[in-house]
Amino acid sequence: MSFWVAFDGGSSWKSRRAVFEHRNEPLLPRRDYYRRLVRHGLIAAGFLVAGLLVGMGGYHFIEGLRWTDAFANAAMILSGMGPLDPIKTAAGRIFAGFYAIFSGVAFLTTVGLLLAPVVHRALHRFHLEGRTPRP
Repeated sequence: MSFWVAFDGGSSWKSRRAVFEHRNEPLLPRRDYYRRLVRHGLIAAGFLVAGLLVGMGGYHFIEGLRWTDAFANAAMILSGMGPLDPIKTAAGRIFAGFYAIFSGVAFLTTVGLLLAPVVHRALHRFHLEGRTPRP
């Protein structure tokens, strides 16, 4: 099953299976839940690595920093700390501004990816505990 939606081969929206179990389905077994956590963690890590590579490329090619300095600046911006080296060119300032906006969105996306399985499981368990068994 893919991350967002797995297709059963049909073209209608009814043939899609969601990533998380439906409220009428039983709670996911613990082993599958841990796999889901790992999968979400790997996707979040991949997203951050891709963002870091974009930042490194921008600082290296636009601002002319060495790769190590580009890595340090991109990592500091991506983590929310701010740049280390002063930006000298107008193109570098424009890139840094857009990269800072992207980094904020990347942070929120990563937190969402990491928390989604945990919050879903807690809400699903809460929903199942409140349900009365049918005769």
